[in-house]
Amino acid sequence: MTDLAPTVGTQAACEALGMSRATVYRHRRPRPTPAPRPRPARALTAAERDAVRGELHQSRFVDLAPAEVYATLLDEGRYLCSLRTMYRVLAAAHEVRERRNQLRHVAPTPELLATRPNEVWSWDITKLLGPAKWTYFYLYVILDIFSRYVVGWMVAHQERAALAERLIEVACETQEIVPGQLTIHADRGASMTSKPVALLLADLGITRTHSRPHVSNDNPFSEAQFKTLKYRPTFPERFGSLQAARAFCQPFFRWYNAEHRHTGIALLTPAMVHYGQAEAVRAQRADVLAAAYTAHPERFVRKPPTPPAVPDTVWINPPAPTVGPEPRIPDAMASQLQDQRLSGSTIDDLEGGRYLDTPENEVTAVWRPALTSGAHCTDCRTPTLRTRCARRARRRGLAGC
Repeated sequence: MTDLAPTVGTQAACEALGMSRATVYRHRRPRPTPAPRPRPARALTAAERDAVRGELHQSRFVDLAPAEVYATLLDEGRYLCSLRTMYRVLAAAHEVRERRNQLRHVAPTPELLATRPNEVWSWDITKLLGPAKWTYFYLYVILDIFSRYVVGWMVAHQERAALAERLIEVACETQEIVPGQLTIHADRGASMTSKPVALLLADLGITRTHSRPHVSNDNPFSEAQFKTLKYRPTFPERFGSLQAARAFCQPFFRWYNAEHRHTGIALLTPAMVHYGQAEAVRAQRADVLAAAYTAHPERFVRKPPTPPAVPDTVWINPPAPTVGPEPRIPDAMASQLQDQRLSGSTIDDLEGGRYLDTPENEVTAVWRPALTSGAHCTDCRTPTLRTRCARRARRRGLAGC
């Protein structure tokens, strides 16, 4: 506006820039200096204010509120000032604050770091709508945050700590977890904070961590995985029975582990990353891209194409740059690590348990025989609960579902 107005005029410049002339003139007008506020004639003098402060500082009044001091002076036949003026005098001397010495219980932020598979797991429970209103089935899912591989899942009629305990035990046995190797993170649901689960993890030498109270984005990987599940085109509005829910989840988790190209792990499948096949697949993709570049280099303007790299670290709540990281929050209930292996466990038909396993020498995931005959984004990182839309996350280059 400053350069354009002298040339074409203020009115034409405002029309070109879409501004109001009144706004331009108002900004050109110098702002008047505010006049100092006059002192009211009825205000206390400096000596009177010192007298009020001195009275409030007397030993008999130091532990009383100004209202009690005001009433006591009236009973003694003295009036120094109003009750509100007493507060003004104390506030001017920075002597007004919360009288109670209250403690603020701030939960620590879980800062979890995973640099390889089977180092940090995240687990949660979500509801699946049943055949009628107010009826639900409960889906338990345990997820490896580094590879996004679902190491165990189960659908049951109810949410119970005993079911979660047995699912975790079977998943640890399947993945051959040793004491001191694993951290399991969850929110503060009843099953997650239950004593049976805590004692099991302590016996297995597994560290457990929990989300902060009333914080929705401390468990982003499980929330993003649930969103991927419920946004599938074939996800039904309701499940007619427990068997129908298990029948849907069985092919879904097979697809998720073996076929789903995950944007958070360089468009690889969770099974490839979990079982150490990521570099071989990336090398194969690099050869394909190199051949494409050799055939048509003019189509790649900036540089030769390369496949995206797999992240070497995965965080839940990465520490601030100026704060030293503490990767884990120790479990207060965990005893010393015990050098023992997991014992065998089964899950009966009523609970509908499942767990997944893939041989290390196979590129695609293979569904391990079920234990029973029944069938059953950050990623998005946004406190959750603030699950970010997967499309928006991909547009912004973030980790999607």
